[in-house]
Amino acid sequence: MLQRCLLFILIFSISSGLAFSQKDPKAKVILDAVSEKYQSLPGLKAIFEYSYSLEGESSPQSQTGEIAIKGNKYHLLLPDQGQEIFNDGKTVWTFINSGTYKEVTINSASDMEDELKPSSVYTIYKKGYNYALKGEKSLNGVLVQIIELTAEKSGEPFEKVTLMVDKNKKDLVGWEILDDQGGKLMYQFKSVDTKTSLPDDYFVFNASKYGKVEVIDLR
Repeated sequence: MLQRCLLFILIFSISSGLAFSQKDPKAKVILDAVSEKYQSLPGLKAIFEYSYSLEGESSPQSQTGEIAIKGNKYHLLLPDQGQEIFNDGKTVWTFINSGTYKEVTINSASDMEDELKPSSVYTIYKKGYNYALKGEKSLNGVLVQIIELTAEKSGEPFEKVTLMVDKNKKDLVGWEILDDQGGKLMYQFKSVDTKTSLPDDYFVFNASKYGKVEVIDLR
């Protein structure tokens, strides 16, 4: 579930309002600015907090992850889950280290195009979603603009995505995702390095660095 949601990224509610197309021009100006800024970066590395909860459950416990993004490539580390995901734009490696057992599952990136990846959270609004500017609020002392994306069609895996954008810097600082099971996944960047230069092999899984690993190739 977490890979489908992050991987990356980035909250949709199916309601009667979906019958009407809504492309808020004010929201689009903000989304375009965020997307253009991201695409101009040589790379991005960030530490983030995330949590997942289901309606009616107690407050979720936050965990910490690390993400590196370069174009359509990403490298995601979720230490609390013993999981590391590499995507070089063509192949996706999902590595799990339980401490006593190591396994990597390999998929073609094209087979996972419907997933919400860390890199696509910056461009998801461009196809299949309505969007609206819902207001502003202070988040950890930063004035953010709240933009809500809703799926144009019912039955999508992500019902609603809410993006939080630094109003002054036009940086994405956090987002929430509501999935088709009623679960809410929340992300918030804690630190971001937008000047990092990452080699392409940083996004490729190298089994020799991890010792004995069982390989499950689903390509």
